[in-house]
Amino acid sequence: MPLSSRVAPRLRERAGEALLRRVAGPTAHQKRARIHGTPGPRWFAPERPVRVVHADASMYIGGLAALLLQSLHPVAMAAVSAHSGFQGDPWGRLQRTSTFLAVTTFGTSEDAERAVERVRRVHERVVGTSPAGVPYQASDPHLLAWVHAAEAYCFLRAHQRYGRRPLDTAGQDGYVADLAQVGRRLGVRRPPETHAALVRCLAGYRPELRATPESRATARYLLARPPLPRPALLPYAFLAAAAVDLLPPWARAAVDVPFTTRLLLPVARPGGRAITAAIRWVTPSVPMKAPPPAGP
Repeated sequence: MPLSSRVAPRLRERAGEALLRRVAGPTAHQKRARIHGTPGPRWFAPERPVRVVHADASMYIGGLAALLLQSLHPVAMAAVSAHSGFQGDPWGRLQRTSTFLAVTTFGTSEDAERAVERVRRVHERVVGTSPAGVPYQASDPHLLAWVHAAEAYCFLRAHQRYGRRPLDTAGQDGYVADLAQVGRRLGVRRPPETHAALVRCLAGYRPELRATPESRATARYLLARPPLPRPALLPYAFLAAAAVDLLPPWARAAVDVPFTTRLLLPVARPGGRAITAAIRWVTPSVPMKAPPPAGP
């Protein structure tokens, strides 16, 4: 057997394991087994658009774009900056977020309900005042709706541009409607249920959005100083450029984009396609069919 055919599988396995542990934590395999292997009813059937989108490697680009977009709401950003430990424990926050998405999308209804309840309890404790003197509470439906809409928009936009199976018009509406089910359980009132309604929802927040010292610091941290080992910095630079390129023009103009990221914007789309292809190559596929329901 040629050396290359022996080395490539090992490199693939090691890279996939490193990525999985970064995103899902040291107990990644146990989480994966429970989420995908536990019998019982799910919130979403195997063919639902939310399962297609959230199983795709394009979520890496969409997730980073969502963080950048969310940071432009001064009150929401103040809450994140003061309470999330984002820069102190970035991987822990990423792991908690990715686990929540996986459980609510693919896990049993019982586990999904518990995950939502945990988040709601955390939100109730997050209270404070922004640097501008505006009081906030993370459970505020208006702030929850902003975070929800920014995530839905970026996840879907990334999938349509970089996903393996882009959705048709009905599928895009179905994705927004699927995610609305989770949003309502988290406390979002009247979340958008179609793509057109999602675009209108985002537009409604435009007067509230602007760059702040906190949002600029977040962009610099996410785009220019990510806590990654040196070999991962170049691939991440292309992922970061793809995420910035994904933002609406008005949001891209407001984000404090570092010079190095700006240099890569002309090749952001081919770079994004290459990165998602590489992630697919190293990542084991997510089961698209739920296990059979538990017996009586």
